[in-house]
Amino acid sequence: MNKTLKNLYGFILRNFIFLIAAAVLVIFSLFIFIATDFFYELIDNGSIWVREFFGGFYLWLGFSCVLFLLFIAFSRFGRIRLGNSPPQFNRLSWIAMLYSAGMGAGILLRAVQEPVFMFINPPLETGNPPEIIALEYTFYHWGFTAWGFYGIFALLIAYSLFVKKNTITLGTSLPQFRKIKFLPQAINLLTILTTVFGLVAAIGLGTTQIEGGISHLTSTHPGNTELTLFLVLLICLLAFLSAWAGVEKGIKKISDWNIMVTIIILMFVFTQADISAVFKEFLQSLFYYLRDFIPMSLALGNYDPGKIFLTDWTYYYWAFWLAWAPFTGIFIARISRGRTIREMVLGLLLIPSLGSFFWFSVFGSTSFDLIDQWGSYHGEFDNVFTSIFMFFETLPFSGASNFIIVLLLIGFLVTSVDSAIYVLSMFSDKGRGNPQKKFRLVWALVILIFSEAIIVLGNIKPESDVLTAMQKLLIISSLPFAFLTAVMMLLLLRDLIKTQKQAAGKQF
Repeated sequence: MNKTLKNLYGFILRNFIFLIAAAVLVIFSLFIFIATDFFYELIDNGSIWVREFFGGFYLWLGFSCVLFLLFIAFSRFGRIRLGNSPPQFNRLSWIAMLYSAGMGAGILLRAVQEPVFMFINPPLETGNPPEIIALEYTFYHWGFTAWGFYGIFALLIAYSLFVKKNTITLGTSLPQFRKIKFLPQAINLLTILTTVFGLVAAIGLGTTQIEGGISHLTSTHPGNTELTLFLVLLICLLAFLSAWAGVEKGIKKISDWNIMVTIIILMFVFTQADISAVFKEFLQSLFYYLRDFIPMSLALGNYDPGKIFLTDWTYYYWAFWLAWAPFTGIFIARISRGRTIREMVLGLLLIPSLGSFFWFSVFGSTSFDLIDQWGSYHGEFDNVFTSIFMFFETLPFSGASNFIIVLLLIGFLVTSVDSAIYVLSMFSDKGRGNPQKKFRLVWALVILIFSEAIIVLGNIKPESDVLTAMQKLLIISSLPFAFLTAVMMLLLLRDLIKTQKQAAGKQF
């Protein structure tokens, strides 16, 4: 009996953070099931408070992340190599995994709906045509700032893991964290919870879009909660199997497939579009995005779209990217061994951003032309979950295209979830690069339970949906991580300077 208790006590000590995080999420899920209305009101009021008092801070933080990464990349620190071995993955597979983990199903969710919304409701009055403003602001939401949030965490973990030879956990990544008792554990717990919130938001949005696509293909009314709950189960099962297989055998192969199919779909739409108009609007919007990046980032003067717009769009996006930043950054670090800091930072800032910009230009420009041809717009692309399926109905081979979109949505969601399961398992297994499979199983189950709870929350009121519910929850849950991100940038810069001085001193 004493031996059993001793073994149990040892297990609890070894897995304390994991057990606490799992318990919090399970209790949270039960609370949502039992008191759904009360919980919805709670996060509604909380999100209003956060947006009112900290919205401006989110803008400044996003802008600062991009500037910080550019400074590091072009400074002498950019020459630091992340480990002594050659890159583990070739550049194409590296980019595929970057994109699949960092954006994934979101580019399908918003491919048509967001550019069209900005086209019909221009957020700014700059004197440019509405299609240019629409694409410019869409670029802003999906561009450098999003990858700036990811890049801060990727840089911190990669530097800690491959240069300083620390574990992969965020709480032990900087020496200042390790000096304060219980702070590393608290940071790791916050990272796990924030990661799960962001991941579950993506699952909720993605599965709801898949349900909308299936309903569209079968000519049934969208909003089948039972089907959405089944899709969550399917996604979590496939993600678990991929994470169980590991990075090389599971995550990498699905990521490569995602990117290949994405490029095929992009080229198909591109050949149906006015190619000269697409290139013209892409290049013009890119020019104005680069020119206006600073005033847009800080909502200065004529580039302030107003609190309502910022609340509904930009603050939500920044909260979403922040919630995804821990696990995406850790995953990027994990696959970037052997590259220099400059290559990793510039690669993750520029390549996925430019890919997203061209994607939105192709879909956006084609949608604008359709609306012009119709002569009037009656909200055909307003629904975020069905807009892309409505779009493909206007093109040849719509049935096949929409079926492929459903499969691609599943593929992107699986790669996002399996990456997160893998990273959460590394956190739970003391930062091991190849975590034990029991942790992958448990995290798949916890994510499944919490995702199902969020689907219920999003459907409890007729006027609410998953998008609205997760907007409110993410804005609250990402706030502590926003402050932590600011602190990490300062401490990382300090540690880089100190390490460089020590290296210079040894040369003499």
